Amino acid sequence: MIHRMLRYPAGWEWHVLQQARQQTVRNEPLPSRKGAQRQTVSSSEGQKTIKAITKQEQEAVLQQRDELKQLFPECAFWIDECADRRTNNISVGDATHSQKLLYGTFMFQVSDDQADIQPFHFWLTDNRLLTMHEDMRIPLRLQSVEHTSKFESCESAPEALFIMLSIILETFHAGLDGFEKRLGELETTMRNENRTGLIDTIFERRYDLLHWSHLFIPIREVHSAAQEAFMDKLTETDSFKRISHKLERIEALLKHYALEIDTLISMDDAISNFRGNDIMKTLTIFTVLFLPATIIGGIWGVNFEILPFKENKWSFTAMLTFIFVITIFMYLWLWKKGWTGDLLNGRSPKEIVTTDSVIKTKRSKRSKSSRSKQASVNTSASAEPHQAQTRSQRKRSQ
Repeated sequence: MIHRMLRYPAGWEWHVLQQARQQTVRNEPLPSRKGAQRQTVSSSEGQKTIKAITKQEQEAVLQQRDELKQLFPECAFWIDECADRRTNNISVGDATHSQKLLYGTFMFQVSDDQADIQPFHFWLTDNRLLTMHEDMRIPLRLQSVEHTSKFESCESAPEALFIMLSIILETFHAGLDGFEKRLGELETTMRNENRTGLIDTIFERRYDLLHWSHLFIPIREVHSAAQEAFMDKLTETDSFKRISHKLERIEALLKHYALEIDTLISMDDAISNFRGNDIMKTLTIFTVLFLPATIIGGIWGVNFEILPFKENKWSFTAMLTFIFVITIFMYLWLWKKGWTGDLLNGRSPKEIVTTDSVIKTKRSKRSKSSRSKQASVNTSASAEPHQAQTRSQRKRSQ
């Protein structure tokens, strides 16, 4: 166990606890043909050595925990609870001398890899902060030179914790920027080329958003728990205000992204419904168009000896001509009714949009002209009583 204590001018302490991992690497040569018979013996011996190594590692870990409990007796329960914990757990309690206590664990993503998630164990009072890490990258990132002045300006340990949270959220912001880029590419693809398998990509983006939302929840919980524990001593500090604004900004982004993905899902669902309706409409139209040929072919295909026009040499030609005429008549009838739609006309979406706009403009012009005519009629109707009144007055004066 690596222990490093950092004391700052305001009087608070930061104890960095790094769990040392013993990694054993076995470099064994490949077995030869002569030693093939000894594989069973060597495997049993290897299993015994592995069991011995694991027992030694477990004893070393227990010894490290005992040393930590002796060094920090008030944190003994926290050390036991943090052992092999890989889940989020935030708690508020009371420490010695009536001090408020905030402790627990939250998981966060260390790098760009979504599977690279590490725990951050912390124990916090007004003047002491303990952090326990399993990965060396976390304390190295927190103790970098660019963040030293920030910790030195802190007046208490809770302020330092929120500076650490802001440093941890840098990876969160980078991940959200990448997610926003992929979401924009998805929207562009959906607008230009709406493939049938695009819904799978939409759900992949949805799962990515759920991943970031799941990582955001414990940080939000730490923020609320610290506000509950330390009250006005912490809420009036600059670090708490900054992290509050940052969390509000991230929460607004997550809600906006969720709304965009729900919109994409609704659009894809609507497009799928329209596409299915068009397909069924097309199949129905073609079924109706080929219905005369199907009926006539079925009648002429029966095994009867006596059929009308069977012996005539022009009967087959007349039948084909009749089928062609009936099919053309039915197609013209469907087209006149407006039931063929845009599929059989072969119009592109741009042409559909332009024709719709032209139709709308024509309708608006017609409505304007009808309104002007109605206004002229109303004015003429209102002017007629006035003219009649003036005529009667003239007659009386004469």
